[in-house]
Amino acid sequence: MQAEFMVHPGIDPVIFSIGPLALRWYGLMYLLGLAFAYFWGKRQCQMPHYAAVGWTEKRFSDLLFWSFMGVILGGRIGYVLFYQFNYFIENPLYLFDMASGGMSFHGGLLGVLTVLAIFSRVTRINFLQVGDFVAPLVPMGLAFGRIGNFINGELWGRVTDVPWAMIFPAAGPEPRHPSQLYQAALEGVLLFVVLALFSRKPRPTGAVGGLFLAGYGTARFVVEFYRQPDAHLGLLSVGWSMGQWLSLPMVIGGLGLMIWAYRSHRGAVKGDQA
Repeated sequence: MQAEFMVHPGIDPVIFSIGPLALRWYGLMYLLGLAFAYFWGKRQCQMPHYAAVGWTEKRFSDLLFWSFMGVILGGRIGYVLFYQFNYFIENPLYLFDMASGGMSFHGGLLGVLTVLAIFSRVTRINFLQVGDFVAPLVPMGLAFGRIGNFINGELWGRVTDVPWAMIFPAAGPEPRHPSQLYQAALEGVLLFVVLALFSRKPRPTGAVGGLFLAGYGTARFVVEFYRQPDAHLGLLSVGWSMGQWLSLPMVIGGLGLMIWAYRSHRGAVKGDQA
């Protein structure tokens, strides 16, 4: 007897439209991620160890706006350069074709890091302290984004026969891992819980940001084993996907940053006691 698998409901990506204006599920997910970041960031501004560094709701609101711009621009540029470079060479205007879709988390991260560097210089708040503040605000935005991918029936997983497998009509008749939901759970909800608990108390400068980098990189690396590689790239060296190769430096860098943060903190404590 052949197993029965769930079929993706084929939800219309447009929630509603008024004339030429349309509200899409993916856009709504971005707005929900932004709203959650605003809510949690205001809460962090009230925590004594963040307020002592110089965080205020005004500063945070300014940073949130520019970080959102960094996500959009960096995400688009990163997607084009990392995943569609050959097509970009043939058609440079593709970079500005936002309607065709295509965003890269790793590109968005580079865009945000650029914004954080500028913000740090203007406000004179240490760059790593800025990163520590922002890190817990990111995962739930990632979770909403992956839910948006699932609603759109895109970025599906590899073929499988697990009981919860789902058939995505656009991918063919084979049942697949709903890897978008795996990513929403691991890179989003779980990572947020870990960072929220870890950052409730003062930590060495750079430790929270390092935990985010290592945590996201690890979660993404693992889920990539269940996610269908991009058709035009396939699997790269040693059978890893582009997402895994881009995540590996995050894991190494994040762990290195945490080790450095705690060693520097211990050294500073010993210096104060001397």
